[in-house]
Amino acid sequence: MRIGGFGGIDGLRNWLADNDIHAVVDATHPFAGTMSGHAAAAAAAAGIPIVHLRRPGWRQSPGDRWTRVPDLSAAAKLVAAPGNRVFLTIGRQGVGAFAQAPDAWFLIRAIDPPAGPLPPDHEILLARGPFTAEDELRLLTDRRIDVLVTKDSGGDLTAAKLTAARARETPVVLIDRPPLPPGATTVETVAAARDWLRAQA
Repeated sequence: MRIGGFGGIDGLRNWLADNDIHAVVDATHPFAGTMSGHAAAAAAAAGIPIVHLRRPGWRQSPGDRWTRVPDLSAAAKLVAAPGNRVFLTIGRQGVGAFAQAPDAWFLIRAIDPPAGPLPPDHEILLARGPFTAEDELRLLTDRRIDVLVTKDSGGDLTAAKLTAARARETPVVLIDRPPLPPGATTVETVAAARDWLRAQA
């Protein structure tokens, strides 16, 4: 067990060598693109195999009003309309991308207070999930939300907001995951990662 960083690609490559590592399972968050890239580069430099464990992204259902965008900047441009009431559920990092949207109002939900610049007109809601669909629907209604902005993290624990948006016919701006390194080997479940490890042995 190691807590903390490795010192970039070179630091991770050295750690792999020093600890006689034979394989790497990258099980970081789907939006931890930098770490996944470093892990792939370090594993390649060390000559050892790597697999990326990624839970599936969310799938659109009938009634969903989704618009997919490649990144936070594109999302900010899309929702920066006068009078828009925007619900941001992107975590504490990245809120600064919406700081130059003076004509919209933002409800920013995060576990910890966001750092950096914030939109001029906003409310911060510090809360930790999981949330129920009923709670999310009530929040969307009480705050008169026009559009929900979220990342395509996947998983069931944070999907209730999408269920609530569907029920209320609220548009969703869904930010795509950063791409994995070219040629990356991926699996979607822990069981599949174990099978991959057995195959390496």
